[in-house]
Amino acid sequence: MADFLSQYGALILWLALAGLFAGLVAGLFGIGGGVVIVPTLFFLLSQMGYSETAMHVAVSTSLATIVVTSIQSALAHNRHGAVDWQIIRTWAPWIMVGSICGILVAGYMSKQVMLAVFGTILVLFAAQFYFGRPSWKLAEQMPGGAARAGLGGFAGAISAIMGIGGGTIGVTLMTVCGMTIHRAVGTASGWGIAVGLPGAIAAIIVGWGRGGLPPLSAGFVNLPAFVLIALATMVMAPIGASLAHRLNAERLRKLFGVLLAIVAVRMIWQAISA
Repeated sequence: MADFLSQYGALILWLALAGLFAGLVAGLFGIGGGVVIVPTLFFLLSQMGYSETAMHVAVSTSLATIVVTSIQSALAHNRHGAVDWQIIRTWAPWIMVGSICGILVAGYMSKQVMLAVFGTILVLFAAQFYFGRPSWKLAEQMPGGAARAGLGGFAGAISAIMGIGGGTIGVTLMTVCGMTIHRAVGTASGWGIAVGLPGAIAAIIVGWGRGGLPPLSAGFVNLPAFVLIALATMVMAPIGASLAHRLNAERLRKLFGVLLAIVAVRMIWQAISA
């Protein structure tokens, strides 16, 4: 037992802390927590000697945890009447198709490419969180028809490649289409289920039998990390959702934007120096 704790104690602690913070972030901003989970898992697994598969495992495991986080977060926001289930139902099929396509592409990307893609898109998300304004509008309602299919598929694909829940894209899209920030956050939290579930299943299939994976992995999904992070996020997601309706949303967005920018730069540097 002492040997086990000395070898894995720090890993368990970091995974639990990452899960707690990811759950808080998911509830506060309607995102799946992947922007926290992916970098944390990547750096931890790289330090443990699994650098070649670390990014694939981080993204895939994050997608699995996002299913749990999104359910908790969506239910918590729904208690505040902040979830538009009609948008979730009509957008979910296209998001799911995009998620599967995204993870199939990601399964054959190199570590450097995945790091560069993650970091670059994260810079855009950081800019949106910091500079974006809820008052910016391009339309009065969410698009339908071919626009819905295209945007939903794109959101699902990018989210799956990054290991995020789709909420970051969803909140931005919904607010520029006339939805209030609190309702956008609540509704976008439900998109994570449509991204995470098919994405995680596809990641298990694509990664099955690959070499260099951490112990107890089902394809690219690491089961111990999934359990630890999922449990931690389940605790914090409802708390984050409750805080989202009480705290200064503008100040929180700016602080989180700065955090995302720091993480993005670190990931891009890893891609360049790898």
